[in-house]
Amino acid sequence: MNRAELKEQIASRWPEKTQVRLSVSHSTTEVWCSHAVLTDLCRVVQEWGFSFAGLIVEEGPSEWQLRYAFYGEGEAGWVHVVVSAALAEKVFPSVVEWIHSADWHEREAEDLFGVRFEGHPHLGDFVLHDDAWQEGVEPMRRGFDAQAAMRHRLPDADWRPRRIVQEPGAFIMPIGPKFSGVTESVHFLLETVGEDVIRTSTRLFYKWRAIEKLAEGKTVDEVLLLAERFAATTAFAHGLAFCQAVETVSGVELPARARALRVFLAELERLRQHAGAIQEICESTALVVATSQAGILEEELLRVSGELCGHRYLFGLLAPGGLLCDLPTDACRKALGGSQDILKRLNDLERRLSISSSFLDRIENVGVISLHAATAYSLVGPVARASGLVRDLRSTQPYSGYETFKYEVPSEKEGDGYARLRVLFAEARQSVHIMEQATTALKEGEVCRPLELRPGAALGWVEAPRGGTFHWVRLDESARIARYRVVTPSFTNWHSFHLAAEKFAFQDFPIILSTFDLSVAENDR
Repeated sequence: MNRAELKEQIASRWPEKTQVRLSVSHSTTEVWCSHAVLTDLCRVVQEWGFSFAGLIVEEGPSEWQLRYAFYGEGEAGWVHVVVSAALAEKVFPSVVEWIHSADWHEREAEDLFGVRFEGHPHLGDFVLHDDAWQEGVEPMRRGFDAQAAMRHRLPDADWRPRRIVQEPGAFIMPIGPKFSGVTESVHFLLETVGEDVIRTSTRLFYKWRAIEKLAEGKTVDEVLLLAERFAATTAFAHGLAFCQAVETVSGVELPARARALRVFLAELERLRQHAGAIQEICESTALVVATSQAGILEEELLRVSGELCGHRYLFGLLAPGGLLCDLPTDACRKALGGSQDILKRLNDLERRLSISSSFLDRIENVGVISLHAATAYSLVGPVARASGLVRDLRSTQPYSGYETFKYEVPSEKEGDGYARLRVLFAEARQSVHIMEQATTALKEGEVCRPLELRPGAALGWVEAPRGGTFHWVRLDESARIARYRVVTPSFTNWHSFHLAAEKFAFQDFPIILSTFDLSVAENDR
């Protein structure tokens, strides 16, 4: 469905202007609607093949504005369903009956803004835990002072985890929230009456960073630092999404060399991140040698990044308008050569794993996510593609010149841990293939173009290593950040993790978790 067909369909279904009105800007069709048609409109947009990206809540001087972002393929572009209400009215209809992936978005908005969603089955105790925060804090409201200490914290001392399984002999096995090593805080509650997990609950946000609140009133350059640092292993992807949102507001056209270098660096980050995810999978199955081999490859890719850019995780390269500094073409060719050599050894590791019966016994047919579930939860990245849901923003909504490169989007159908692993290996090969093309595309020229910051708002998107990430940026009259909203791939995919962990044995749990490659830092932004 293209934009013209979309407009025609909406106008025919809701002819009254009091219910729906349309506006088009850039690649986005904005559909402003009344409360009465919100749920039905979101349902129809999804039925037309658009994928739910996220909910953006904005508190204006006198009214709320809720924006439900959907993306299609190619010319269909983006659909933003927007509903507003006076600030005194804090109740909106819930869309989760038809858009199940909006579940966590509505729960988050209720916790942080105090906005309630009529018909939602379970609000509260989400970002702000009932055993640590009292109700009514609403830290994302404009009147909340993020710098002031909370003098009267009254947590609920009687809080208990919500229990689902009530059979005789049922018990809850807690895992976390504290772990050794670098693992961040997350609490799993596994309910069972024996050896198999019947119900899994995931409790996150123990280290909620509130970067969206901290961004308010800051300059674009200051918030770029936040975007790059809340999840270090995917710093370049998040920084790129933020820059693209600012560039859309400013209307700047990037130099060709800057676009090619951005693609090269984004794929270098993807390659390194996938090598790290493969190492975690090997470690979860107790393959010591394979774990060491994958760890060495990740370390070597970090050294490639450090030698090329001066930072192992690609910090400090991006700027709205391009890159802060040029990278010599010869240095990029050297980094490509190193990546090609590492890929050969990564391919050899894949071959060895594929003939290891003890490894395959632990990972095949384990942690299955069906195509139906992946679609209902709007999953992204390798997790979605391993279940047959082929979504990749580099091809569906290209950015930074990706439309000029030739590559495949790997996918599998089984939806189990082994399918997710195979997608990681296949995507690593495609990343090097794209890097080869990006190196060839490097032409002499500038790498940054000055831009004129002006009031406005836009969405930036990137296919990060773990999947689609979406950054909404609104600039005020002084070109400072009025609203910054981030939807990360881990926030999206954590929502479905319980489906993969249920109906499997306890000893499968760490393996399933590793194949999802989820980040707590990305989630607890």
